[in-house]
Amino acid sequence: MTQSATPQPAKAEPETPAASPRALYVLLLVVFINLVGFGIVIPLLPFYAKSLNAAPWQITALFSAYSLGQFFAEPFWGRMSDRIGRRPVLIITILANTAAYVALAFAPNLWAAFAIRLVGGFATGNISTIQGYMADVTPPEQRAGRMGLLGAAFGAGFVIGPALGGLLAHPEAGHLGFQIPLFAAAGLSALASLGVFLFVVESRSPRAVDAPRPHRRAALEAARSHPVLSRILLVTLVSTAAFAGMESIFGLWTEARFGWGPQQVGLCFAVIGIVASIGQGAVTGRLARRFGEPRVLIAGLSIIALSLTITPFAPNGASVPLFVGLTAFGQSLVFPCVAALISRSTASDQQGAMLGLNMAAGSLARMAGPMLAGPLFGLAIGGPYWFGALLTLPAIALAVMISRSLRRAA
Repeated sequence: MTQSATPQPAKAEPETPAASPRALYVLLLVVFINLVGFGIVIPLLPFYAKSLNAAPWQITALFSAYSLGQFFAEPFWGRMSDRIGRRPVLIITILANTAAYVALAFAPNLWAAFAIRLVGGFATGNISTIQGYMADVTPPEQRAGRMGLLGAAFGAGFVIGPALGGLLAHPEAGHLGFQIPLFAAAGLSALASLGVFLFVVESRSPRAVDAPRPHRRAALEAARSHPVLSRILLVTLVSTAAFAGMESIFGLWTEARFGWGPQQVGLCFAVIGIVASIGQGAVTGRLARRFGEPRVLIAGLSIIALSLTITPFAPNGASVPLFVGLTAFGQSLVFPCVAALISRSTASDQQGAMLGLNMAAGSLARMAGPMLAGPLFGLAIGGPYWFGALLTLPAIALAVMISRSLRRAA
């Protein structure tokens, strides 16, 4: 399967009865509830791992285990959502996520936690399915803004989730002190699956659901030969590795520099969520309509590079939310523009597969970033930040190439 040398616009697909604002906003609410559960766990993970006597490299490896599962899951669930529909895939994956949270609460040792995180990552690789749903119900010219709303729902979940996780955690009780936050995450995930079952209708027409889909290798070849998609996947790979490395050692870094615990880390992640929510929900779509997705993408990557460079020089704990908030704002510009550029450059019946490839690239980066950050943190506590800034530079160059390719194709 080959692609032409210039980007091809997505083929128009008749709107289905499910493509309504009500379906869209119900899904956003479900995403928010599910991300609250996810947000509860992420800031607590370094402290949870330390309760199992994990070394720093093992803590970052625990982050990577989840991403390894997602790496294999995202293209799989993306193709499945193209084939059988978005709704059943969302129900299956969110229910599996619920089971993974419960299992993690009872993990007897670090290796069991690794296995649970790996299976949980595979079970919850549904972000490309959600993006595919958004693309199904949104005209091409509005996709950057709608992807921004999706990002805002993610960000809002990270506002409440980390703060709630910090309040519910009791690290002084050891491993048992993290069970209540995990049970809360499981309950919210179960509520999200019920919301999909009751209120989210299928967005794919019967014709689209029954149509054959390209194999993963064929989709990868199509992306590789496409001047926009190939570079977008590399942007995702490089920039996400930089961000994930910072995220995985953030709890360890703040503990070493400022004596922070789960409560402070959770509240700081809540600040990050506020910044990301505002950026993606209110800023990115407007900027993309005015300047175009490629220019906004370049700006977002440049902000990330700058913020990662200066964060290790934070003078005190009170300034940390400002520094990491700048990184979150840069990421809030990148995420919707990447998804919008993919959807604009992909035929409608292949968007789930292509978005799945993009999420797989992100999952690969979230494996590599933490695995590199752990040893670098052992050498110098600011090392993961500075290495992340260096990684972002080639992503900026790739974004410039994307902009030039789209101008030539116009």
